[in-house]
Amino acid sequence: MNSKQFIENINILKEEYPKWNAPIVTLISIQTKDPYKVLVSTILSLRTKDEVTAKASYRIFEKADTPKKMIKLSEEEIRKLIYPVGFYRQKSKTLIDTSQILIDKYDSKVPDTLDELLAFKGVGRKTANLVLALGYGQDTICVDTHVHRISNRWGIHTTKTPEETEFSLMEKIPKKHWKVINDLMVAFGQTICRPIGPKCELCKVKNCPVRKDS
Repeated sequence: MNSKQFIENINILKEEYPKWNAPIVTLISIQTKDPYKVLVSTILSLRTKDEVTAKASYRIFEKADTPKKMIKLSEEEIRKLIYPVGFYRQKSKTLIDTSQILIDKYDSKVPDTLDELLAFKGVGRKTANLVLALGYGQDTICVDTHVHRISNRWGIHTTKTPEETEFSLMEKIPKKHWKVINDLMVAFGQTICRPIGPKCELCKVKNCPVRKDS
């Protein structure tokens, strides 16, 4: 698959997207327009299914929807609110530490640059790029397991890590398409292009080597 074919598939996903459930972090960004809530829900989403992330996010936001409210909670209180997200013990500490830094260094506002976000412990490129894309509308490519898996399945590249995938797509795909890639491919990956047992009979994309009829 070449870049033109990849963009063609992205445009097809845009047409199909209304049929699928949007990723929870996307819904939170639309509902709240709050970079802090995007950051918190993204941290919770790591190694966690969307339905679990959704419930945990809404529970924690009822008690702490700002950095100042978050640091008033103990790690134990946060653990109870976000359980059973993956690595909930570690994430409870990350939420407190991150919130304290936001208060001390950024006047409780989430920074809007990649380098600043990556300086936070527990924030990697996936989280930082998603916050920039959904929280600030910046042109970034957030590569999670779905983007990494599907782009390799489509054959636009052969990459071994999400970071390699990110840089490959940045090189091959025009910037105007970047920030929608994660949203579309996550919904597509959860619904149609699943890692095991993809529903190829329902798939509309073209030039896919997995589909015999494409």
